[in-house]
Amino acid sequence: MTLTTLRLSKSDQTVALRDQGVGAPLLLIHGVGMQSAAWWPQIDAFSKTHRVIAVDMAGHGGSSPLAVGCDLRDFVAWCHDVVQTLDVGPVSIAGHSMGALIAGGFAVEHPELTTRVCLINGVYLRDAAARAAVVNRADRIKAGEIDLETPLSRWFGDSATDVAARAQVAGWLSAMDQEGYSTAYNAFARGDATYATQYAQITCPFVALTGGDDPNSTPTMSQAMVAHAPDGHAIVIEGHRHMVTLTATEMANAHLLAWLKMPLPKRNCNDVA
Repeated sequence: MTLTTLRLSKSDQTVALRDQGVGAPLLLIHGVGMQSAAWWPQIDAFSKTHRVIAVDMAGHGGSSPLAVGCDLRDFVAWCHDVVQTLDVGPVSIAGHSMGALIAGGFAVEHPELTTRVCLINGVYLRDAAARAAVVNRADRIKAGEIDLETPLSRWFGDSATDVAARAQVAGWLSAMDQEGYSTAYNAFARGDATYATQYAQITCPFVALTGGDDPNSTPTMSQAMVAHAPDGHAIVIEGHRHMVTLTATEMANAHLLAWLKMPLPKRNCNDVA
């Protein structure tokens, strides 16, 4: 999985990405603190049939950070810049956690560039207590306090698969640039309601997938995300938590493959598969 760095056409910032395979484009956006390498099981599986583009989110890996204080809409604009620079739209777009917020916002803002959307372990309209907790964490990160053990303990169980995935994720989190991490986490903490009321406008195949034991990106949230979408589907992988793409790879990939095969609305059938 070779990492390539490009200069974005609109912002003139750099973006690092892994571009593998030939076929209809599948854009993958990871969560806060991760890197494009976190998608390795999906890149390996889907590059056999698709052009898979896994990006380092702004401020992560080899991608330039956004300005301090940028919000979710700025990250969605960044994603649009990536798609325009690569000239690959329309795309099937899947995002994990913070990446799910970006993917959902992109589908709302740019339906003409979105073939399908899949939100993995996404958050949706947190209750007051959950919102206060995540905003407090964002403020502590901004102040320079980085606590990796708390999210790792929340994201993973004790199985051998979880332990191996946890070690990988811990390495990516430990390599994060503090300012880029803070900017992205702030947008994540405050962005769960930004596009929430507009998800019903998404007419392409729309999947919300999460782990049955994820305490923050709950099955109830996934069900609510797609409840009013014309082609919405909620999927729960029982017995798994926040990193289902790594801990439940076979099941997650099977659901993603089914999503990629869902028939498209007529307006999006421009020879895209």
